[in-house]
Amino acid sequence: MKLLTAACLAALLWLTGCASTPTPSSSPASEPPTGTAPVGTSRPALSLSLSPPSGLQPIAASSWNSRPVAQMAAPADLWQRIRVGFAMPDLNSDLVRDREQWYTTRPDYIFRMTERSRKYLFHIVEELERRGMPTELALLPYIESAFNPQAVSSAKAAGMWQFMPATGTSYDLKQNVFRDDRRDVLASTRAALDYLQRLYGMFGDWHLALAAYNWGEGNVGKAIARNQKQGLGTGYLDLNMPNETRYYVPKLQAVKNIVANPELFRAELPDIPNHPYFETVDIPGDIDVALAAKLADVPLADFKALNPSVHRPVILAAGTPQILLPWDNASIFKRNLEAYHERLASWTAWTAPSTMSVASAAQRVGMSEYDLRNINNIPPRMLIKAGSALIVTRLGALDNDVTGRVAETGQLSLAPEIVTRRTTIKSGRKDTVVSIAQRYKVSISQVADWNDVKSGAAFKPGQSVVLYLPMTARASAPSSPQPSAAKPVRSLAAAAPAGRSAHASAKQPPIRAAAPAPAARKKH
Repeated sequence: MKLLTAACLAALLWLTGCASTPTPSSSPASEPPTGTAPVGTSRPALSLSLSPPSGLQPIAASSWNSRPVAQMAAPADLWQRIRVGFAMPDLNSDLVRDREQWYTTRPDYIFRMTERSRKYLFHIVEELERRGMPTELALLPYIESAFNPQAVSSAKAAGMWQFMPATGTSYDLKQNVFRDDRRDVLASTRAALDYLQRLYGMFGDWHLALAAYNWGEGNVGKAIARNQKQGLGTGYLDLNMPNETRYYVPKLQAVKNIVANPELFRAELPDIPNHPYFETVDIPGDIDVALAAKLADVPLADFKALNPSVHRPVILAAGTPQILLPWDNASIFKRNLEAYHERLASWTAWTAPSTMSVASAAQRVGMSEYDLRNINNIPPRMLIKAGSALIVTRLGALDNDVTGRVAETGQLSLAPEIVTRRTTIKSGRKDTVVSIAQRYKVSISQVADWNDVKSGAAFKPGQSVVLYLPMTARASAPSSPQPSAAKPVRSLAAAAPAGRSAHASAKQPPIRAAAPAPAARKKH
């Protein structure tokens, strides 16, 4: 108790000293070091500053009402969260009214489209908010693909965000024999938002950025330059654009209006909770698509809808180390995977060492020609070119996970199979195996084998000589025939006029040049 009393008295004396007026030192040299005080002197009084930190300004009472009130809880409904994030200026035009009417007369289509989006919409909204972008852009896949990650346009644009192959490559979307990242939910969303941010940086206007996303930034830039030269406006509604691009932003505005006020348009939006639909899960190695869906207890169609970039029956961990699973099924997959002790993948990749037929490749990898052709989508009468990567059965020496290099760069290259036909010619004077081989551009050994003679043999005048020539060669004469050359049979069309088919009638009109193909629908 005495010790406690002494401590309190000491603290009181110290505080009394702090409140007294300081005695200035006689000179800087005699000033004690910071934090110390010589005996008999008092410490300076504590000073509390009420001024705001640098860069901050006090809020005036008159401005309180003009400031937004922060929400204490997140919206329970994702649609409401999207509405709160609307930040693009509204577009009002007859085309918007036209698109509103189009959508409202198709309520079943709206419901199917929005129902399909529930798997992806939360992730897109999260990414937009993280980047500070308008949440209207979360509705753009409704316009591009109706939220179908497997959608492919006539111009070969693919995925929810409809990337063209070249633009996809520019934004690091891998496209190879095993996967197409233009369909990948995470990768394509990242690329689309990167692209839209870049376009907004170029034009400083979201409507023009969207026009460029559909039509191409070069075309929008030229249209703006034309209007500037003529003293015309340069906004979205001022530009001369193709019909598709003129309707593009009005379509988005119409969908925005319906989402903002579904009751007004008598539209039924499915309930989408403000919660992640899927979770990202690591895979330990290559795994069959069907097995992954089974371990996650997810229907195969639903699994493919979340992992649409994989277009082979196996997922290669070196290229796709993670999969997407419904939120509640991720833990089921992890638990079942831990308890599963059998082989995860029944397929692997094999690289063709040389150009070969499908039959030869099938024999090499121990598969039937039909199965190899079917699993790799190889059409008839095609050769597999050297360096091509094929999906094959994982057996024997091929019982390995696919390497990162093959998983990232594997391509399947095919070449037309050369079809030959048996042809008989009559040899001329001084004709030999060598001279005929040179004339018909085949090998000496082939001519010798076809006619059961030696490579240096000579033919008698008028002797029948068997040749197997490519069918394409039958439409043109052998090059530079020698004077002693025997005439080929008429089916070789040696006498056909230049530039004409051997089967063409003499009265057949010349072939007209093909009309130029229409411009591709998607420019990005």
